[in-house]
Amino acid sequence: MSYTVYILECADGSYYTGITRRPVEVRLWEHNSGVVEGYTHSRRPVVLRCVETFESVTQAISRERQIKGWSRRKKEALIEGRYESLPGLSRARPRGSTGSP
Repeated sequence: MSYTVYILECADGSYYTGITRRPVEVRLWEHNSGVVEGYTHSRRPVVLRCVETFESVTQAISRERQIKGWSRRKKEALIEGRYESLPGLSRARPRGSTGSP
């Protein structure tokens, strides 16, 4: 069974990242019809902007959490397929941080 991580663009311009194991078209319909009572309910209609598929639920959950932590600019780079831009859009480290523990 495969799992899909998806990004929706909401009517207010915000992004929603979710995960499903059903066909993503069904999940999109649920968001737009109001079946889903969460974040997107008051931000309809939503438009599907990005889809990634994984064979492992663990990988899919990890990717969903990763994307949810990204800045808007980084999510837009992913949506637009500008993969080479992703590393440069990582959040800046605090001044004086060396990156080591």
